Amino acid sequence: MPRFSTRARLATVSVLTALGALASLGTATAADPALNGEWAPSTRCPVDSAPMLAADGLRKTPQCVVSTSAGGSIKLGKTTVVTGRTDLQIGVVQNADGTSSVVAPPSGALVADSATVPGGLLGLMCPSDVPVITAICRTLDDSSLNRITATMESVGAPYAFDQTAGILTDLPIVALPVRIHLENPLLGGKCYIGTASNPIVLRPKNLNYPEFGMSFFQGDGTPDEAGEMSRINLTGATQNDSAFAVPAATGCGLNVGLINAAVNAKTGLPSAAGNNSLTLDNTRTHLTGLNAPGTVAPDAGRVLAENWHSAVK
Repeated sequence: MPRFSTRARLATVSVLTALGALASLGTATAADPALNGEWAPSTRCPVDSAPMLAADGLRKTPQCVVSTSAGGSIKLGKTTVVTGRTDLQIGVVQNADGTSSVVAPPSGALVADSATVPGGLLGLMCPSDVPVITAICRTLDDSSLNRITATMESVGAPYAFDQTAGILTDLPIVALPVRIHLENPLLGGKCYIGTASNPIVLRPKNLNYPEFGMSFFQGDGTPDEAGEMSRINLTGATQNDSAFAVPAATGCGLNVGLINAAVNAKTGLPSAAGNNSLTLDNTRTHLTGLNAPGTVAPDAGRVLAENWHSAVK
């Protein structure tokens, strides 16, 4: 069995203790509301944001957009992770000139389930020729400390939304700035791949044509063919992006650089465009808005917000 110097053992104990303290920190989030009927998917639509409320229904038209996937996979450098459910929700203001602007919910546009990283921390940074990292690796054999999860988070509002691309193939639908939060007691609470200033920018596109459907409903979500609201439903498409770059991991383990370097070396980060990939299986996209927004001008945004709130159970 390899023997480690007293200095290496002391450094390891110091890292474990400090990082364990960092990992004890956490945050709580409020539950999303449940909505009635056809409004049900749009739990986080930012209907109360100033740009959405200001949409008059003539020059600017407000919409709620939701895109979900039950699972998929993401490859970052040398590491591939099977993903869980993802839920992207945004407000979109369609302009009369054909352009649009995107509004993110206060909680962020993307909410995603955490995914387990194959091999855990052992697979992410071991083996290593750095004594302190090697000492940490030895503590992970058959240890619960080995488990590591990755969670995709929004960092900034999406942009470049293209509604037409949603019903076609091979065209980017939206640009989504994200970072990946790596969580493990030894990594601390601030270990990320990507940052707000240097995010991963995903531009998913359909690989196959989605099934098209449309439903009509009253303001409170009750199905009604003569209702004032409508929802476009695009389902069953596989979405993919294989053109994004991935920056190096930062903030991992006291920020002294040793664990950052070990994680980046083992996972092949930073990773240039073309070496990474995101796949979202069986996506379900819904675009919800007023049937005839011009008839309630200049109050289309306000009416949309009132209808959304009337659907909250």
